[in-house]
Amino acid sequence: MAQDPLFILIILACLAVMVVLMLGLGGFAKGSGWAQKNSNKLMRYRIGAQFVAVLLIVAYVLLRQNGGE
Repeated sequence: MAQDPLFILIILACLAVMVVLMLGLGGFAKGSGWAQKNSNKLMRYRIGAQFVAVLLIVAYVLLRQNGGE
């Protein structure tokens, strides 16, 4: 499983979601001017990254369900 390129892509996509979420939460907790300007943009990036991650997970499940190893 660790050698599967699609699985590695899924892990990277999930990490990207986590990084964007932590940036948004960190900026929100700090309450700085940067967070006020960029919070909406970070939310859009997070939603896009989650969309990609979910698509990759669904593709992985469908490919493995049909025996594509």
